[in-house]
Amino acid sequence: MEFRTPVQIARPSFQIEPLEEILFVGSCFADSIGQRFREEHFPVIVNPFGTMYNPVSVLHSIERHLSDREREAPRIVFITLGTNHVYRLKETGEIVDNCQKRPARLFQEEMLTVSECTEYLRQIVDTLRSRRPDVQVVFTVSPIRYQKYGFHESQLSKATLLLALSSLLSPLSSLHYFPAYEILLDELRDYRFYKDDMIHPSAQAVEYIWQQLVEHYFSPRAKQFLQEWKPIKEAFGHRPFHPESEEYKRFLDANQQKEVELLARFGKTL
Repeated sequence: MEFRTPVQIARPSFQIEPLEEILFVGSCFADSIGQRFREEHFPVIVNPFGTMYNPVSVLHSIERHLSDREREAPRIVFITLGTNHVYRLKETGEIVDNCQKRPARLFQEEMLTVSECTEYLRQIVDTLRSRRPDVQVVFTVSPIRYQKYGFHESQLSKATLLLALSSLLSPLSSLHYFPAYEILLDELRDYRFYKDDMIHPSAQAVEYIWQQLVEHYFSPRAKQFLQEWKPIKEAFGHRPFHPESEEYKRFLDANQQKEVELLARFGKTL
């Protein structure tokens, strides 16, 4: 008897290779997954201009990041959308990415429509492709609900994003959808997978989503790297009773050497 409803995850037309540079832009869920990649030695770039929640702010962040023409554009970009709510500065009509603690009366809150979200997402894709035509873009919708909107409004916001992505994605394109939102809200349908605030996913939930990402998106060689790196990473996480002892220093030196040798075999140096 099955006591959960597993989410079906489509395998993408590309695979993540070991130690590959990846760009993450979006909500705090992008921060969580990006950090998980960083722990596995991937040279990721995570929200270079701060956490972004709506399609307009994500677009602005990517435009700024790619404005440095000397920076090499990664082959893979993850975009995590959180909401369709935006804040417009009344004085200029500009949609801002950060209110910078200015008075709320200076801004007008708006909700982007499905068609508006779709258009901004298209601009994101076009901007990325202008720098790297072979870019693979993975979209996700953050499973974190926005309590300040009210849970009904939060669901409407997520639905708007999902509908926009549905109209944008094509099974024959280099655009992909990873169902982090559905995994947490449907497959992990239990408050034990949330932090104490009952809003944000727990470390266990993030780890489960990470495992699903590895299973469906990583190449065999990338999975091999993770398998070989795991005992070395765990050794570095060991907390000794006597960190100043010669024995522990030899233990660290031995694992640092293993790390150097492992990275060298996969084409990277410290």
